[in-house]
Amino acid sequence: MVSATGKTPRLQSLRETVDWLREEGLLLETEVEVDPDLEITGIQKHLDGSYPILFRRVKGYPDYEVVTNLFANMEVVDRLFGWDGPRDRTRKLAHAITHPIPPVEVPQEEAPCQEEVILTDLEVNRYVVAIRHTELEKERTIGSGNSVLVGPYFRGGSHIGYNRMNARWGNVCTFQAAPGSHMWQVITEHYHDDRPIPLTMCFGVPPAATLIAGSGFDYVVLPMGADELGAAGAVQGSPLRVVRARTVDAWALADCDLVLEGHLHPRDKRFETAEAEAAGVQGKYPFHPEWAGYMGKAYRAPTFHVTAITRRRRAKPIFYVLGVHTLDDNNIDTTVREAAIFELCERLQPGLIHDVHIPYCMTDWGGCILQVKKRNRLDDGFVRNFLVATMATSFGMRLAVAVDTDVDIYSMDEIVWALTTRVNPRSDILTPVPGGAGQTFVPAERLTAGEQAWTAMNIRFEGGLAIDATVPYGYEKDFQRPVYPVHRVDLRRFFTEDQIARGKSAMRGWVELLSRTGR
Repeated sequence: MVSATGKTPRLQSLRETVDWLREEGLLLETEVEVDPDLEITGIQKHLDGSYPILFRRVKGYPDYEVVTNLFANMEVVDRLFGWDGPRDRTRKLAHAITHPIPPVEVPQEEAPCQEEVILTDLEVNRYVVAIRHTELEKERTIGSGNSVLVGPYFRGGSHIGYNRMNARWGNVCTFQAAPGSHMWQVITEHYHDDRPIPLTMCFGVPPAATLIAGSGFDYVVLPMGADELGAAGAVQGSPLRVVRARTVDAWALADCDLVLEGHLHPRDKRFETAEAEAAGVQGKYPFHPEWAGYMGKAYRAPTFHVTAITRRRRAKPIFYVLGVHTLDDNNIDTTVREAAIFELCERLQPGLIHDVHIPYCMTDWGGCILQVKKRNRLDDGFVRNFLVATMATSFGMRLAVAVDTDVDIYSMDEIVWALTTRVNPRSDILTPVPGGAGQTFVPAERLTAGEQAWTAMNIRFEGGLAIDATVPYGYEKDFQRPVYPVHRVDLRRFFTEDQIARGKSAMRGWVELLSRTGR
């Protein structure tokens, strides 16, 4: 994994990665103090899809730095991990998540995350950067931490994931787990245990760990018991380092910047916001935007009771914070999912799946595009199997589309063209899994609760759309696309470089792709 400057990306810790981004000229940084209350997300939205941003001074947190937009630009991400574009990325990630490199233990005295151990006055909001995303919500969220669970509670494997929190009671935080997610599964399995669940929340983790933490609802390929920390190790090409927690029977990422140790109490449920608590109503009051592009709502959630805070001391801890429904968030959540869906289809029928893409407009867990290369008539049927299997194993997926290899799955113009010209509405549109498990984060599904509270227990999935926009095998010549002779014409014979640049600058949309391919 060699960069443009010849320097190998450094992936063992977030701070090393930030240093590499700076050296590569891929980092925007500022010394102007930034307010976690609305300013960070406002700046991120202004620069959505651009370079990583480092804030050297953070209001209320003089000892910390904050980075955002780390995964906002996939060209930067590809350079960081040494991937040669989207298709190469998906295949290499599919291999990584199925060929883990197990983490290695380091002694507590060697772990950077335990250079300082705090056991008293555990006011979480004093040590963890909480942000407010929009003016619609009244309280800040801690959304930058990754839950880490290793061993028996994860059936012998290792888990890392995102869970939003609100530290409303000093050392006690709400702990939200998306319905059906890995932590939801753990909470459900141990709901009636006499003892709480020991775990850590790690902040400022290595980039490969962040990437795996964002995966979700791909549990056929990464089930409970899988080694997700090992998958992160395979992504970065070397094992993650872990360390035993100081106060609970749990593990932390040794090279992260701050750790909350504690116990998760599944039955000690409390409201995420004071507003929702005062009204005694779940699923109504705004709190934390969600991946589907709508405002999230406040619920009663299990609580995480912090027993210790450990952090780096020799250097300023770096927090990676981000807004939800940004490209930063979207790319974290979809990159591994694309690989997992690819792996799912490859297991069902090897050689047929060509690529998988989840466009930003399909929102994280809301949809996907499958690209297939048919070999015989039987593949017409297998494509339908792929579509239904993908939707059935990804709770709440609302749209899945299959296209051929002559369609660029990274262009929504191409996708809409295929839908317009290749779909028979009577036979090519399926509606899988009506009545199945869905997602409360999508308002259309919340409506199924009727007059009941908008919670996961009360909604029902209405079914998604699985659309086969592929050409029936054997009819390829009937659907042949024209190819204009762009490769035979050198514009420089007719125009100056300035004229060509001026002419190209006026082109917008689908024509840019078609002019490159000649289609």
